[in-house]
Amino acid sequence: MSRTTPATLALTRAGVAFELATYDYDPNAERVGLQAAEALAVAPDEVLKTLMVLVDGRPACVVLASDREVSMKKLAAALGGKAAEMMKPADAERVTGYKVGGVSPFGQKKRVRTVLDAAALKKSQVFVNGGQRGLQARLAPADLLRLLDATVTDVSA
Repeated sequence: MSRTTPATLALTRAGVAFELATYDYDPNAERVGLQAAEALAVAPDEVLKTLMVLVDGRPACVVLASDREVSMKKLAAALGGKAAEMMKPADAERVTGYKVGGVSPFGQKKRVRTVLDAAALKKSQVFVNGGQRGLQARLAPADLLRLLDATVTDVSA
């Protein structure tokens, strides 16, 4: 497994302190983020999942704890839209340049508006996908927020 991805390069270029962790990715896992948390032996709310969505037909990214579900209504409102829906996996891969299960909020092919669930800021450190299946980057949520220039709000269902 390569530890150099567009995500890790983006973090390094930005001068963000981060640590990488690897785990055995299970392509059959019902919920990839929960499987990652279990494999890394950390609480599910310390592993953030990256979801690609469409808000009024425009691509966006939402980052929230792996044990939470996103409220599409709250998400749309956070970005000044009327409706939000999950992006189709093939479209998410095309927009981000990553394979589903390895989508990172960093180093995506196309920069999109990003929402960070407010609960993530309560942690001192969180894991986000490092741009490859089975690769997680551990960093401070404040760095996540700064680098992504994210909108922070409660988007949990």
